[in-house]
Amino acid sequence: MTKAVVKIGGKQHIVTEKETLLVDLLQEGTKELTLDALLVIDGDKTTVGAPTVKGVKVTAKVVEAEVKGDKIQVIRYKSKKRVHKVNGHRQKYSRIEITSIK
Repeated sequence: MTKAVVKIGGKQHIVTEKETLLVDLLQEGTKELTLDALLVIDGDKTTVGAPTVKGVKVTAKVVEAEVKGDKIQVIRYKSKKRVHKVNGHRQKYSRIEITSIK
């Protein structure tokens, strides 16, 4: 099984074929992605790029354009002052499926 490390939205992800993952929200209208591989692991053989591996492309398709993540609570609190504030936040993601590593 071939694995590759790709950079999507400033973050690096280890991906394999037929895998789905959540990434930071992509631009609207994006249907397919072609990514450069930073590192490729093929069995015992590891190829490190400088900065990318030549001739290796990772293609992915967008399954869901906008997915909301879990809600987190952000709390500001000052002791002995009776001051507190609670906010909620839900991050938006895109769900993609890796179609091939060539």
